[in-house]
Amino acid sequence: MLHTKSLTLAVAGALALSGTLAHAMGGNSKADDAAVNERIKPVAHVEVAGAAPQAGAAGNRSGEEIVKTFCNACHGTGPGTASPPNVPKIGDKAGWAPRIGVGLDNLVKSAKAGKNAMPPKGASDATDEELARAIAFMANQSGANFKAPAAGEKIQGSERSGEEIAKTVCLKCHQTGEKGAPKVSDKAAWAQRGSKGLDALTASVIHGHGKMPARGGMADLTDAEVKNAIAYLFKQVGSDIK
Repeated sequence: MLHTKSLTLAVAGALALSGTLAHAMGGNSKADDAAVNERIKPVAHVEVAGAAPQAGAAGNRSGEEIVKTFCNACHGTGPGTASPPNVPKIGDKAGWAPRIGVGLDNLVKSAKAGKNAMPPKGASDATDEELARAIAFMANQSGANFKAPAAGEKIQGSERSGEEIAKTVCLKCHQTGEKGAPKVSDKAAWAQRGSKGLDALTASVIHGHGKMPARGGMADLTDAEVKNAIAYLFKQVGSDIK
């Protein structure tokens, strides 16, 4: 026993000395470090205490990883979590029910664009697939039964066309003039609005204008879809916008 302890101490001392010499000579290579570790393996093992385990590679992170890193701060419960308004907590079936009802694809689109106090993608660096996994992870604990994309699996882009959006929501008011909306037959009114430019008009629709609610009342529209819908309406009017 005494001999073993003495040998271990001797190895530790030699290891410290070798580190000092290596530093003085400009450092040692990873290959040298590996060789030293291999030689002392019978009597000693060197590891850094408290080293954190490696997370999954970006793009292949699980929904749980994304939630714990980014989403728990608002959607989680317990110490250190916030409670912003209109943010459903994980497990709150009543809070999640209307959101689950729009489907996973629409929830991903909404999260990508940002909603209420939540910035785009919840201020995360998640890919679309990771975002889908994270939302499914939270929603499935709150009454949903979503199937999230597996690691390495890509989700198909499903951006709706400007025509589809216009026919679904925009023309309800722009055909009749309801709530003061300019009719598609009123070219002069559209030309006046088009003079602001497509980007400025898109920003106005995203935030809501006059009696028109934000994103025309279709909260899951992405910024790109809003722009597509506006461009489509201008084509129907026969007016150009850039």
